[in-house]
Amino acid sequence: MGEHLHDHAVVPRTDEEKDKVMNRLKRIEGQVRGIQKMVDEDRYCVDILVQISAIQSALKNVGYTVTERHMKHCVTDAITKGEGEDSIEELMAVLKQFSK
Repeated sequence: MGEHLHDHAVVPRTDEEKDKVMNRLKRIEGQVRGIQKMVDEDRYCVDILVQISAIQSALKNVGYTVTERHMKHCVTDAITKGEGEDSIEELMAVLKQFSK
């Protein structure tokens, strides 16, 4: 378990949830490969920066999706079990990291 409260989600992700996140991540992966190609082709720096910004935004949106699910399932479950304080502290620590 390490430093985290749980090794796995309290409520396993549905196939639809997994597919949605995986598809987003695959699109991001494609965008990263696109930037690699842009660098290799000596494309204009501003065009590369715009693409980097788009990737950062896409990753943040994936993070928000995962955070929302965590709050609705894992944190809610912890509160029900009387372990809410630890779960909230864990979430706040990762959100501080996420917002850097």
